[in-house]
Amino acid sequence: MSPWRLAARRFARNRGAVLGAAVVAAMVAVALLGPSFTADPLAQPDPVKLQDRAPSPAHWLGTDPYSRDVLSRTVHASRVSLGIGVGAALLAVTLGAGVGLAAGLAGRRTDQLLMRGVDVALALPRIFVLLAVFAVWEQAPAIAVALLIALTGWFQTSRIVRALVLSLREADFVAAARALGVPEPRIARRHLLPHLAGPIIVSASLDVGNIILLEAGLSYLGLGIKPPTPTWGNMIMDGKDVLFSAPWVALAPGLALVLTVVAFNLAGDGLRDALDPRTVA
Repeated sequence: MSPWRLAARRFARNRGAVLGAAVVAAMVAVALLGPSFTADPLAQPDPVKLQDRAPSPAHWLGTDPYSRDVLSRTVHASRVSLGIGVGAALLAVTLGAGVGLAAGLAGRRTDQLLMRGVDVALALPRIFVLLAVFAVWEQAPAIAVALLIALTGWFQTSRIVRALVLSLREADFVAAARALGVPEPRIARRHLLPHLAGPIIVSASLDVGNIILLEAGLSYLGLGIKPPTPTWGNMIMDGKDVLFSAPWVALAPGLALVLTVVAFNLAGDGLRDALDPRTVA
């Protein structure tokens, strides 16, 4: 049986991982299909009479202080938050894997140069760098937010990949490929990357939840994605002043945020266990 099939069997036996993956799939479906079946998240039908209305058949999750439908805004916000989380995570692991692979295969000087640069970047507090950038760039679009989060979040992945490459580059199958005259880029692509796929996938899955939480924190502080574009973070900010009189305003996006982050973490932990070769089949 192939290693990937064994990993799938181990993952399927992990109930928490399967539950997390199911919730992730449901949230992705809501993000992709939900906006087609919900109202305009920016519509303010009656800012006076419909302000902070409790959940009802007309507004299943109530309305916010601006009379906007909370359900519609939560569903549309899922597309923004998940898009930034998945996009930034994919870009971060791609950059990290590329730098780690180059450092592991290159000579000592290049390796030292790349890793010292990574060490310097890791010494900088990520959140303060992002706060400073977004404080200056007030109207950053979602693509820019995802890009900046990714550019400040690939360093750990590069160190993990480099360590794995250093342990694999002297393996017998790599030495045999070199003896046959296989070029280094082909060795990296055909012989090393398949062994790195598991750790890279796990890193990406765990990063998504962290990035969604980071983006929500930035939006809550009024940075990153600015209103009226809905994100879970700025929706929670809208509801903080009416937390006791209209708790549904902050509760709906808050629950969606917690559920999504926990689901990604459960799925990521399950992938890590399933792809660990030391796990009993």
